[in-house]
Formats: sequence, structure tokens, C-alpha cells
Amino acid sequence: MTVLEQVCNALGAADVRYAVVGGYAVALHGAVRGTIDIDIAVRWSRDDLRRAATALEEIGLVSRLPVGADEVFDFRDEYIANRGLVAWNFHDPDDPLRQVDIVIAYDLTGKKTHRVELPGGAVRVLAIEDLIAMKRDSGRPQDLEDAAALEKLR
Repeated sequence: MTVLEQVCNALGAADVRYAVVGGYAVALHGAVRGTIDIDIAVRWSRDDLRRAATALEEIGLVSRLPVGADEVFDFRDEYIANRGLVAWNFHDPDDPLRQVDIVIAYDLTGKKTHRVELPGGAVRVLAIEDLIAMKRDSGRPQDLEDAAALEKLR
């Protein structure tokens, strides 16, 4: 089972409303894109953030920051505005290829997702229209390239 499948199975089992949103999402929509870390967005609620953190910890990932879900939820605006933190990173200290970013600067509430079946289980991916908008809103060069590639697929 791939790391992506492990992460998504754990989030699904924990009943987290999530979607894959980064380079993996671009690739799952059909655009060529290499990436190492898995970017996910969650419905922005304390409970979903807590369940997501617990699910990632249960598969051996640990927070890179010395904070918990409650702190991230309570101080989200400060982290984004004053510290430039847009994602809460979880990693495997023994395997640098196992990394997950929970994008805290994006709320999945009201966004569309779709299910993609992979050999190791289903994954939820942000719908192409919402993914394009998210990528454009970030303004980063790689995200703008991703948005352009996704536009061609639409």
C-alpha cells in the first residue's frame, strides 16, 4: 500500500472530511506532476483537525511543530499572518518520504470532492474546479503552472 493510500485510509477510518489538494491531486486529475509530500485540506473544525492529527499519529507520523490540534485551530490566523505558516506538517522521523501537510490556510467546507479508487483504497480529491481556484489563489509559480495544466484537462 502506498503512503497516499495509508494516509487516506486512516483519515477515512477516522471520519475526517478531507481532500487531497497538492501535487498528488494534480496528478490524480491527470496532469504530470512530481511531488513528495501529501497535501490535504480538511473541513475547518476543531473536531476534524483533532481526528486528522490522531489518524496521522496512528500511522506513525508526528507533528514537526510542538503544537497540537487545539493550538493550530485556536491560533490559525496568527500562524498564517505572523509566521507564514500555511500548513501543519507531519512526518516519519525514520522515512523522509512519508510526509503530510494539513493545509491550514484552506477550508474544505463547501468545496466539492470526488472519490478516486486506487488499488489500496479510495482517496478523496478536491474537484478540479476548486483545485484550480485554490492553485490560482495561492499565486505561487508552481501552483499557477498546476492551474494552467488542470485548465487544459477540463
